[in-house]
Amino acid sequence: MRKILLSEITKTVMELLLEANTHLGEDVFSRLKQAITQEESKLGKSIIEQIVKNDEIAKDELVPMCQDTGMVVIFLEIGSQVVWEGDLDQAINEGVRLAYQKGYFRKSVVDHPLLRLNTQDNTPAIIHTKIVPGENIKITAAPKGGGAENVSLVKMLIPADGKEGIKKLVLQTIKEAGGKPCPPIIVGLGIGGNLEKAALMAKEALMRDLNDETSDPTMRALEQELLQEINNLGIGPMGLGGRITALAVKINYYPTHIASLPVAINLQCHAARHQSRVI
Repeated sequence: MRKILLSEITKTVMELLLEANTHLGEDVFSRLKQAITQEESKLGKSIIEQIVKNDEIAKDELVPMCQDTGMVVIFLEIGSQVVWEGDLDQAINEGVRLAYQKGYFRKSVVDHPLLRLNTQDNTPAIIHTKIVPGENIKITAAPKGGGAENVSLVKMLIPADGKEGIKKLVLQTIKEAGGKPCPPIIVGLGIGGNLEKAALMAKEALMRDLNDETSDPTMRALEQELLQEINNLGIGPMGLGGRITALAVKINYYPTHIASLPVAINLQCHAARHQSRVI
């Protein structure tokens, strides 16, 4: 068994969030630069150029790439041979608290969905945990902005809806969202499982590298079809018209009940912030 100090967890979470809010992943940054050459609208091209410039400034000056520095989502993959003493959630939230103080990031979390008193330190985080073989912990920290999250959804389709029903739901959702999720967007889909599993898979899909390809040929084809059809909607960068509405579509899937076809759509703005580290 390997013992890990919770102080190391706190420090890692803090560092990941400081980096995530100021450094856009190279996969997304490269895709944005590529989108400049693909965008047919003059205004759309100018918008993407400004987004790229903004991300360069954020990295060079260590300032947030977006004023909405998100509600923190933490994914933990905990090795079964790892032990610790104390409250793991508390250690993670301390890392969040320190990052948002040190980085002068906007605090966007309220303590009650109706009373809405700001917690003043962007805690608590939303924490998802998996137990995996080994003696390491992988931490992925994702500051998720509210705009794209607000136009995400979970829908319980029926098996008869099939692939065309999924496509119709995704296209309708993105068309209705328009410029609200700050396109160019990344579309994370969770298909299968049940209601909560689909939602979690959609969020996890947004953590995938934009250059990866799912091993499942059916889902890979659906990702490609949806990306093309989304970009045919004409929504364009920031909803002002153009070719590039989405940079990528990523689908995660899971076995499901014979009577069900759960579909979750989690949208991510162009500030697709997440960082990972193994300790």
